[in-house]
Amino acid sequence: MSRFSLHDLASIIDARAASSGEVSYTRKLLDKGSEHCAKKFGEEAVETVIAAIGDDRDHLIAESADTLFHLLVLLKSRGVRLDEVEAVLEKRTGTSGLEEKAARKRD
Repeated sequence: MSRFSLHDLASIIDARAASSGEVSYTRKLLDKGSEHCAKKFGEEAVETVIAAIGDDRDHLIAESADTLFHLLVLLKSRGVRLDEVEAVLEKRTGTSGLEEKAARKRD
């Protein structure tokens, strides 16, 4: 089992964001702005859904990796840290998913 984590990936994205767009795909994405990053994330999410409908497990895994990468780039483009997202997830674990979803509808 891999010990590589989303935090590792977020750190790599941070490092690459500090480099030049001539050598970094991450920097190129960020230079195009949050809207472009959001569109790219959406494209990857759709590709993941399509892969999930298919019967190719390896394709689903590869597309899921692309989706997670582009989600973290999108978050970076908007100044949102992974630990902020994790804090919301942690808060939600104290409540059942059905209760949490119903509470959001009341708000």
